[in-house]
Amino acid sequence: MRSLLTVPALVLLGIAPPAAVPGPVPTPPPGGGAPAAAESAAVTWGVSPSSPKGPNGRARFAYKLDPGARLTDYVAVTNHSARPVTLRVYASDAVTTPQGGFDLLPAAQQPVDVGSWVSLTARTLTIPSSSRVDLPFTVTVPSNATPGDHAGGIVASLTSTTTDARGNQVAVDHRVGTRIYLRVTGELRPALALEDVRVHHRGSLHPFAGGEVTATATVRNTGNIRLAGRTTARAAGPLGLNAGAASGEALPEILPGHAVRATIRLSRVPPLFQLTVTTAVTPTAADGQALDPPPGTASHAVTVWAVPWPQLLLLVLVAGAICAFVTIRRRRRRRAARDLEQALAAAREQGRAEAATTTASSTAPPRDATATGAWPHGNGQSPGGAPPAPTSTRGSKA
Repeated sequence: MRSLLTVPALVLLGIAPPAAVPGPVPTPPPGGGAPAAAESAAVTWGVSPSSPKGPNGRARFAYKLDPGARLTDYVAVTNHSARPVTLRVYASDAVTTPQGGFDLLPAAQQPVDVGSWVSLTARTLTIPSSSRVDLPFTVTVPSNATPGDHAGGIVASLTSTTTDARGNQVAVDHRVGTRIYLRVTGELRPALALEDVRVHHRGSLHPFAGGEVTATATVRNTGNIRLAGRTTARAAGPLGLNAGAASGEALPEILPGHAVRATIRLSRVPPLFQLTVTTAVTPTAADGQALDPPPGTASHAVTVWAVPWPQLLLLVLVAGAICAFVTIRRRRRRRAARDLEQALAAAREQGRAEAATTTASSTAPPRDATATGAWPHGNGQSPGGAPPAPTSTRGSKA
């Protein structure tokens, strides 16, 4: 079973101001001439702001009108092909894509803003080869139109049918257009807001490299004029210690009520256990003109954990090494002190033993004196000083 899918393909050119008046007249494009034979099979066309006499150098339609105002302008649709082409011409509202691109509503969706204010004198054009049609249209601003910027575009589309790899018929809507920027007079309120702010910290295995903080946010234009902007992010640790700051890429044009997704990355952020990441966006003019009144900066703070696991592991290893070194050194000192004490004790014991031996040797009597009963003293007394006992002898008196 075959199905029909519609795939839009859109090319939008620039923007510009007004001009005036009457009907479509096919005319050869400037510097006309037949296209090369190699291009004869291709169907190419272009759309640009124009005038009754042809394109006048404007890049886009740009108007500043009061509520209830009405004007007439021209759009040029040029067939660059070597054969006639039939195109559908219509106006639609603009949108900002999430990536920041400028796009129009799908062809099947009805416009409700500036696209509905444009009335074309023809909705279908058949343009001869290498020719141009300057098509007039009118813009009527409702009396209750809100002040500020209203964006849209005028497109010329050609739908072709092809078959994809699965056998499905695919209708490709090729659209080429030019932008419309219409500012309704009144109070202007330039403002951007941050929504859905998310912050993520990713640590590094290198203990001295620091981590990366990624902040993503939706930047929404809450004012009534189209704006660009610049995003920044700042990470601070406890007690306001500055851990790092960075700026994001310049934001593209954001239409009123629309939003883009922005990402900011901070590198080499030291993990200070807890980080407060403040994301901010400062509006700037999309067209380079001064903003009056000057818009304020919108900011949003998020707290994220940044535990320094590699640093803690390194600290534990260093502390363990120091403890091991101190413990081993103390054990060695204790062992050395114990060995020294044992050596001293042994020396003291040896000294006592030697002293005892010397004393014993000096007080012992010689062997020869003991054997004869004589004492080694000149007076024949014993060591105690007592005279030897008298020897009694038996016998008669002479």
